[in-house]
Amino acid sequence: MNNSLDKYRKSLWPLPQHSQTTEDKMRRLGVEIEFTGMEISDIVDTIISLYGGKAEAVSDYEINVVDTSLGKFGVELDFSYIKRISRERHESADNNDLEELAEAIVGAIAKQLVPFEVVAPPIAMDELWQLETLFQKLRDSDAQGTHASAKNAFGLQLNPEMPDCSADTIRDYLRAFLCLYDWLKMRCDVDFSRRLTSYVDPFGKDYVRLLLRADYAPDINQLIDDYLEYNPTRNRALDMLPLFSHIDDERLRRTVSDDRVKARPTLHYRLPNSLIDDPQWGLIHPYRDWLQVDNLAMDKRRLDMVCRGYRKYLDNPTANLFTNWANSVSRWLIPELL
Repeated sequence: MNNSLDKYRKSLWPLPQHSQTTEDKMRRLGVEIEFTGMEISDIVDTIISLYGGKAEAVSDYEINVVDTSLGKFGVELDFSYIKRISRERHESADNNDLEELAEAIVGAIAKQLVPFEVVAPPIAMDELWQLETLFQKLRDSDAQGTHASAKNAFGLQLNPEMPDCSADTIRDYLRAFLCLYDWLKMRCDVDFSRRLTSYVDPFGKDYVRLLLRADYAPDINQLIDDYLEYNPTRNRALDMLPLFSHIDDERLRRTVSDDRVKARPTLHYRLPNSLIDDPQWGLIHPYRDWLQVDNLAMDKRRLDMVCRGYRKYLDNPTANLFTNWANSVSRWLIPELL
């Protein structure tokens, strides 16, 4: 800690109720954010100016920033085709001017349509406050987020490390998320452009009812199998596939062959917009909202009350006419995080 300002900034970032893993290490959280308005070289320079390190180019559209004080950052144009042809050209000894021109044209078009993405390393939750400065610097450099254009279906994604990977803990995180989904969607004010895509689809009612059953106590194999039966896709507001790949990749691959699924002991929360250009917004806002899910999942008494309330709401065919669940569930939230 360098000065009192850093201490003050850190004090604004609460930790989850269970901040340690079963190995008694501080839980970590990864962050991914999409935006336009900058060149990839300027994004890389901004990261290096804040955290040190050096750039290692994979292609013209993928650059890693390694040896920073926080770990390895990835910066890339979020467009698999242009990344692939650029990587192949860099790895080939048979480049020619026509191929380079074609790549340049496709890349120029792609940068008008798709965002750059910064993938931060997993950061200990008690050090996460240091990442807020990057958001501020990107904003100062005219980074543009979801609301800058009607076509900008850009998002911010959080990857919180699990305190443990037991079936009961994972089930309770799913339950907490399902119960708070309407509230989170209201808090995020998910942009229309993103709702038109399938990236953050909600869970279906049949799966929600299964998870909320009072007698639902699966072992880890049944929990994974049930999830994959109803959700054989990455396109959920809370994507569980990376976690289930970490636990039992062979079981997952029987149903899901998507090579974009990377094993890691984390959840993959995809709901928030990328409001990088809004001076009233920062990483701390979606983080504090996520802590409502995290803390509810680890508070069994409160979670049971919320689940009972939500089951009652779902079982009432006229509930939607008279009750707004997003507002009703707020009475069970932690006021200090709002």
